[in-house]
Amino acid sequence: MGFAKTGSMIFILIFMPLLSGLLTQLKGIKKESISGPFIRASVSLEFVLSLILLISYIEDPSEKVFGIEGFAALGISFVTDGFRRLYSFIAVFMWTCAVFFSREYMGHEENKNRYYLFMMITLSSTVGVFFSADLYTLFIFFEIMSLASYVWVATNEDSGSLKAAGIYMAVAVIGGLVMLMGIFMIYSLLGTLNINDLSSAYSKALLKDPSIRGEVFIASLCLLFGFGAKAGAFPLHIWLPKAHPVAPAPASALLSGILTKAGVFGILILSCKMNQGDGVWGSFILVTGTLTMFTGALLAIFSIDLKRTLACSSVSQIGFILVGVGMYGLLGEEGNTAINGALMHMINHSLFKLVLFLAAGVVFMNIHELELNKIRGFGRNKLLLKTVFLLGSLGIMGIPLFSGYASKTLIHEAIVEYYELIADKSLPVIYLSQGLVRFIEWIFLLSGGCTIAYMLKLFVAVFVEKNSDRSLQERYDSMRGSYISGMSRVTLILPSVFFILFGILPGLFGKVALTGSSFLGNKEMNINYFSLNNLRGSLISIVIGLLIYFGIIRNLLMWESECSEEKIYVDLWPEWLDLCELIYRPLLMRVLPAVFGFLCRILDCIVDYLIILLRKTVLKDSEIPRERPEGTAYTSFLGRAADKFVMVMNRTLLRKRPMKVKDHAHLLALRREGIMENEFIILRSMSFGLSLFCLGLMVTVIYMLIAAYF
Repeated sequence: MGFAKTGSMIFILIFMPLLSGLLTQLKGIKKESISGPFIRASVSLEFVLSLILLISYIEDPSEKVFGIEGFAALGISFVTDGFRRLYSFIAVFMWTCAVFFSREYMGHEENKNRYYLFMMITLSSTVGVFFSADLYTLFIFFEIMSLASYVWVATNEDSGSLKAAGIYMAVAVIGGLVMLMGIFMIYSLLGTLNINDLSSAYSKALLKDPSIRGEVFIASLCLLFGFGAKAGAFPLHIWLPKAHPVAPAPASALLSGILTKAGVFGILILSCKMNQGDGVWGSFILVTGTLTMFTGALLAIFSIDLKRTLACSSVSQIGFILVGVGMYGLLGEEGNTAINGALMHMINHSLFKLVLFLAAGVVFMNIHELELNKIRGFGRNKLLLKTVFLLGSLGIMGIPLFSGYASKTLIHEAIVEYYELIADKSLPVIYLSQGLVRFIEWIFLLSGGCTIAYMLKLFVAVFVEKNSDRSLQERYDSMRGSYISGMSRVTLILPSVFFILFGILPGLFGKVALTGSSFLGNKEMNINYFSLNNLRGSLISIVIGLLIYFGIIRNLLMWESECSEEKIYVDLWPEWLDLCELIYRPLLMRVLPAVFGFLCRILDCIVDYLIILLRKTVLKDSEIPRERPEGTAYTSFLGRAADKFVMVMNRTLLRKRPMKVKDHAHLLALRREGIMENEFIILRSMSFGLSLFCLGLMVTVIYMLIAAYF
């Protein structure tokens, strides 16, 4: 594919969805019967173009850079390497499934045009993020993506949706501002924002000034804050469990499956392009990933809301990916297994959450409930829904012969490899102790077991158990072929095929991951996925998962109902143990305003005292001359003279009929103030201004006539 042709296709992929969304707001296209098919046709064309661009990578794997110079001052630029083509294709594929599923899901909803508008704007910005060649371009599209996707969360416009949307926006805006600070620092320190040049620029800067390492690390942390907020990394994961339950199911699938990967993409830039081989950075990402992985799994265990559980699961799976990225930083050149596992799990998680959230959407659009006790037994006789949900569940559990097993096995293998290198003392620098690495491995296996437990809880509740309300169960059983349309069935089946295909042929999955080699530096692997050593980790997680499900969920997290003899699911997670309500909201709404308000009051007092000090010393006030209480010297003189005159006249000529004694000075002062006030009113009036204007105009005309005459 030629340079110009590829460039044109990139711009079409980025800006065509934006244009399509805007066109749906025109009067002729705004009708529901036109806008829906128009959007579906547009996203289908986008899918075909992204597929062509991905296939062309086989013929021409070279990178190509395109841009618009001068746009937003610094210009924007895009690059087409294998990783970007792959993930833009995955994004467009997911959007295509979500848009076609939305036809049925949003069929009876209001504001469909608004929903489609912001869905297409978000698609444009997301594709722009993945094709960005520099951090400036990435930041522009990243922020557009965050602002546009806010509307998804607030779609229902009720109190819960608006509150969740507010939290989502707060995290996005604060993350964006901190990210921008990091971009400023990177540009100041390294002199470039081009992603492919970051590594070489950093190396050159280190040769000139080794002390720059600490400043670059701080800048990287600022960028990590912004990217981690979008990815849902601990402790910035708070928006996911709140946003997903209230957003439409297709939007939830995209928020979880793709928008979080935009954040992971940024973390990959920091780890593979700028801090490549930095053990300190790798250790930090590893610890962050471990906390994220376990926290999300623990929250999912306690949750009894279908979409909230899947949202907490997303937090946990992002943690698995970050563990792989962190191990890559620790292993350096030996980290091929880790980075391959991270990329494969990115792909896996995108497809898993597409299927699982759309399946949850099928449940919600039929009964408008998500709480497990209310949707219990909904899918008992719904073979298609049960099958695709089971495939997605087995995949995300990491069960052998399903795609999740391959990616989790590689990440686990990287942890074991690092442990063995420490034991053999084969590493030049050891950043983590053997005990800590072993502890991380067991947290990895425990989190995998939790994944099995909470996914088993969801599957059993929705597709195996019967609802305690018999009439409700009969209603669910009566929904056989009418619960989902043919188009929605296709959107569920297509991505599910990959779970089995990549699970049975993990080598093929590995070859797909090699598409990202130019960006990530990963290489082809020769690994026996089904060896006893690799199967051991999966089997340990399976055993842990079954113990958690039968020992904790079935016994401790299910209580006997007062209305029936059957047990019901209960959420025992303490309400006060909510990071948003416990820490972030009080910090932003009370603590920070109080602290900065106190500091501002101190500064205000300091300024006041400084001014007083200056006025008492250097800028000492001069004495104010005595002012007359009223009037002027003339009115006072004339008034006193008038008083003397009256007094003399009363004592002489007017002794028999004296005049009234008055304070003439006061009367003259009042008369003067009245005259001054009238004069002020006249001077400020429009009529007076017009009179002066006419007078001036007349004088000018007379002058011109005289000048012309002479």
